[in-house]
Amino acid sequence: MRVVRTPGAEDLERAWLDVSAALAPTPVVPSELGLLKLETFQPTGSFKVRGAIAALTPGEPAVTASAGNHGLAMAYAASRIGAELTVVVSTRASAAKVAGIASYPVRLVEHGDGYDQAEVHALSLPGRYVSPYNDPLVIAGQGTVGRELDAQVDGPVTVVAPVGGGGLVSGLALWSRRRGDVRLVGVEAERSRAVSEAVKAGRIVEVNVGETIADGLAGNIEPGSVTPGMLRRTELTAVTEAEIRAAMRWLFAEHGLVVEGAGACGVAAVLAGKVEVSGRLVTVLSGRNITGAAYAEVLT
Repeated sequence: MRVVRTPGAEDLERAWLDVSAALAPTPVVPSELGLLKLETFQPTGSFKVRGAIAALTPGEPAVTASAGNHGLAMAYAASRIGAELTVVVSTRASAAKVAGIASYPVRLVEHGDGYDQAEVHALSLPGRYVSPYNDPLVIAGQGTVGRELDAQVDGPVTVVAPVGGGGLVSGLALWSRRRGDVRLVGVEAERSRAVSEAVKAGRIVEVNVGETIADGLAGNIEPGSVTPGMLRRTELTAVTEAEIRAAMRWLFAEHGLVVEGAGACGVAAVLAGKVEVSGRLVTVLSGRNITGAAYAEVLT
């Protein structure tokens, strides 16, 4: 089991310097549900690029496992600084995301029939392992979503965001502690609840992972992961497949926004009445990367 340190305020400040220098703030737009934070507008189509920029170092070979978006973000960040990178995905990873990764000069490895097997294989490869969620620099990078909200939204505020391995919401938890007027709600896919089960048990436990349109959230988490501990005081809920699909359709019909299943989970929870709101409501749309065929099936 790897020992990973829990990130602190100083990590968030360093990440903010790196990320704000490399990326423009993503917009916040009004809707009948409050405000939507459009991480779908990132250059790789998801928030993951923040953690990748914060974590990669020039000249240091790196390896990672990914359900897709993190690998795409790491490939983008590595290409910016000329870093050597190996990305491991499962043989069942989203074709849209795998194609995006393959468009960059990285070593792409397909291994196993799910994220869990891809992660185990990646951990066995040479190079610094950069987890999509269990890495202090990645978590701090994802927390820069909150730093942007400081300038975009007055408090008090309720922020709703999806949870897979917990990197995004852990970063937001790190940010929320310094702000003090934030209610934070994390939303899992009902068919993959590794983080909430770990929080409940007080330790990492293996869960059954079912098929889900929110493929970016599917999978167990690494033994010793710091994210459950960072989310002990965070409200966690879950949404069904029907609720996720309804949210994807709502975002397209009401706002013309293409949002993948994982990215729509926050809106799904709000539409389903599963979020108690204090102050202004901000829902993070975390990603847009989905194949045309899969998206058309959801819409129809």
